[in-house]
Amino acid sequence: MDFERMLNAYKSKACVISVEKFSDGSYGNIRIAAGNKAHCDDMLNVMGRPFIPDSPYEEYLPQNKNFEDFCFRSAFLGKPLHSYVSLPQMGLWLNMYLMPLESDKENIGYCIYTYDVTPNADAEQRASLSADTASAVLKTCIKLRGTDDTHKAFNEVIEDIRQMCDSDHCCILLVDRSEHKCENFCEALRPDCGLHKIDEYLDDKYFDVVQTWDSTIGDSTCVIIKDQNDMDWLRSVNPVWCETLAESGTKSIVLFPLVYNGETLGYIWTKNFNVENTVKIKETLELSTFFIASEIANYQLMKKLEVLSSIDMLTGVKNRNTMNNGVDEIVAGKKKMHYPYAVVFVDLNGLKRVNDEGGHTAGDQLLRNAAAILRGVFFDSDVYRAGGDEFMIIADDKDENKISARVEQLSKRTESTDVHFAVGSCIVDENDDIRMAMRLADERMYANKNEYYEKIPSSDTGNTKK
Repeated sequence: MDFERMLNAYKSKACVISVEKFSDGSYGNIRIAAGNKAHCDDMLNVMGRPFIPDSPYEEYLPQNKNFEDFCFRSAFLGKPLHSYVSLPQMGLWLNMYLMPLESDKENIGYCIYTYDVTPNADAEQRASLSADTASAVLKTCIKLRGTDDTHKAFNEVIEDIRQMCDSDHCCILLVDRSEHKCENFCEALRPDCGLHKIDEYLDDKYFDVVQTWDSTIGDSTCVIIKDQNDMDWLRSVNPVWCETLAESGTKSIVLFPLVYNGETLGYIWTKNFNVENTVKIKETLELSTFFIASEIANYQLMKKLEVLSSIDMLTGVKNRNTMNNGVDEIVAGKKKMHYPYAVVFVDLNGLKRVNDEGGHTAGDQLLRNAAAILRGVFFDSDVYRAGGDEFMIIADDKDENKISARVEQLSKRTESTDVHFAVGSCIVDENDDIRMAMRLADERMYANKNEYYEKIPSSDTGNTKK
């Protein structure tokens, strides 16, 4: 065929791709058979060397399993294909079209590949989807933006994706590399599919596997393993992950990273999917992940703000505002308690003296040490910094004996430290008022504090309530 004459009719960068087909239906060598002037100039300017016809495509373009699959589908299955994807390793966006060509060779297929590369994403191109894909992506956006229950919405979305892919298992896995751990954010399983929930695999070893995914994705936007040939390729580049997939009963998988502002928040995958719909699945997830990653980033930000607004930043225990809200919820019956429970007030003796003699840095450290001891002893209770040197604890399902034992532990923990506590407690039974219990516990604490200063008159008394 006269490829040169055909390609000269194209103003955009264009070339003819040849694909070798084996008798088992798999593909072999993929080459750039010919290119027009725009393509040849691009290769010279970008690659720094002239284009040589019939060269392996990976000598001029990034090697990419998804691109190879597209070429095969166009050249042998006769499918016209379009894709608009990011090239994350290069910081570019690729707009490409593949059109099938007739071939005069039984085991060689051809397609025309036209493309354009830009540094920034084109919103119109990203939105140029088929009606089915656009509908699926829009449905995802509406569910995620129109809810007050984020986890419920994500569980619905992941089930929608599973059904769209006709797969056995879909999951969103979040990654915290600083903590060396993964979190199952949401998942959906086909009933009776035989696969296990991801929580059964989440340990340090699994995190090590997850660490290998980015290098396997490489210059692509995702990893698609649809048959044994692809699985063999995966085994050659990532044998550890391949073994993990085999052990979990995975025969095919599409894996996308969830990237927001250049940071990978986690991954979304679909396992044992309908490989006949590979192109549609890729197209749908390619854009859906953009919105999913954005919503997850927003959710994580709100959780961080919630923590910042509820935690005392110096000591790490809950702050006074959270304490007041918690008490209000108990009074209103919104927070159910197990009777009897205890209210404990704790005051840190000697803080003023430490601040005067060692400065506020020493005082802050004393407060941190005190809070750490309280959290250690009351590990199953809510510990609050009520203000200054004062803490309050609400200990659910604790009677007088249990609280006495904890107070004794508190005394033993502080014996060889600079931390000295004054403690007062009150047990709350059913029909008792927690606010009255708080007043009684506070009074008992200050009585205990006065006893401490009576025994040690030379100590700081600047914290005693007047």
